[in-house]
Amino acid sequence: MSDIYEILDGLEIDYVRYDHPAVFTVEEAEEHRVEMNGAHTKNLFIRNKKGDRHYLVTVPAEKRVDIKTLQAMLNESKLSFASPERLLEHLGLTPGSVSLLGLVNNTRKDVVVIIDSELWQNERICCHPNINTATLELSREGLEKYFKHCGNEVRYLDLQ
Repeated sequence: MSDIYEILDGLEIDYVRYDHPAVFTVEEAEEHRVEMNGAHTKNLFIRNKKGDRHYLVTVPAEKRVDIKTLQAMLNESKLSFASPERLLEHLGLTPGSVSLLGLVNNTRKDVVVIIDSELWQNERICCHPNINTATLELSREGLEKYFKHCGNEVRYLDLQ
């Protein structure tokens, strides 16, 4: 598993780090947001029915994702949450630490990233650094540089 700090530093991507107790849900994370300025995220790792396509869906923390609408937008017949085993296999992450920064562990580049366009309007976005005991605040430009480095397909969609 790659050291996310080495990668961000190597790419000259600035970030602000906030350490906090382990959080497993958006609600738990909310208690530790006081000093953070960036938009907070909710991340869903999902798969299609056949299990041959995986998506990392990132939306504003308070937003609900309508899976049926997302299925139609992605032209998939059925989407469901991927298992913890698939999460570990594809992103090197465990439940509670799912983050855009986990893409660095997806060496096959087979996870498609779906970012809600409402979230992407923010100048700064918060992500776990692949563990749930810290949060990094990064600029949108820094994330774009990171995505380019990782090489995964990234789609920006207006999710309802």
